[in-house]
Amino acid sequence: MAGLSSGLRRLYLSVYNWTVFAGWAQVLFLALKTLKESGHVAVYDAVERPLQLAQTAAVMEILHGLTGLVRSPVSATLPQIGSRLYVTWAILWSFPETRTHFLVSSLVISWSITEIIRYSFFGLKEALGFAPSWLLWLRYSTFMILYPTGITSEVGLIYIALPYIKASEKYCIRLPNKLNFSFDYFYAAIATLGIYVPGIPHMYTYMLGQRKKALAKSKRE
Repeated sequence: MAGLSSGLRRLYLSVYNWTVFAGWAQVLFLALKTLKESGHVAVYDAVERPLQLAQTAAVMEILHGLTGLVRSPVSATLPQIGSRLYVTWAILWSFPETRTHFLVSSLVISWSITEIIRYSFFGLKEALGFAPSWLLWLRYSTFMILYPTGITSEVGLIYIALPYIKASEKYCIRLPNKLNFSFDYFYAAIATLGIYVPGIPHMYTYMLGQRKKALAKSKRE
C-alpha cells in the first residue's frame, strides 16, 4: 500500500512539474518572439494568459508543502509565490498602464528561465529519481543573476503602478460603510514595497545556503 501511495505521489508530482514547465516554456517562447518582432511594448499582451496560468499554478506548491507532499518549507515558498502572484494579478492585470514598460520583459524572461530550469529539475527527479549534474548546477546557480533581475523588475513595476493606483482608487474601501472599515490600496502597495527591503537579502541568503548544501551533497554522491 505504501509503495502504491509513493508511486501515485511521484506520478502526480511528475505530471504537475512537466505541465507547469510547458506553460513557462510557452511564456518564454512568446516573450522572446514578440520582443524580436514587435518590441517590449507588446510582450505582456502576448504572454498574459499563459503567464497567469503558469504563475497561478504555483499555488499548488504551497498546498504540497502544507500537506507534506514535498519537503520544501512553506516559510520559504510562500513569500516567493506570494510576491509573484501579487505582481501578476494586483499590478499587471489590475493596472494596464504598467504593461508596456520594458521591465515587463525582464520580469517575464527572468521568471520563465528560472521556472523552466526548476520544473524540469523536479520533473526529472520525480519521473526518473535523479537529475543530471548540469541541471542541478543550473537549478542552484542561475538564481544569482535571475533573482536580482526578477526582483528588480517586480519592485520597479510596483513603483511604476503607484500613481495609477492612487488615481484610480481601485480596491480601496472608504468610510462610511456597514463594516466601519477602510482600506487604501495605495498605502498597501507602499507597505508591500517596504516588505521587499528585508525580504530580498533574506531570500538571497537562503538560496545561497541551499546552493551550498545541494552542490556539496552532489559532490559526495
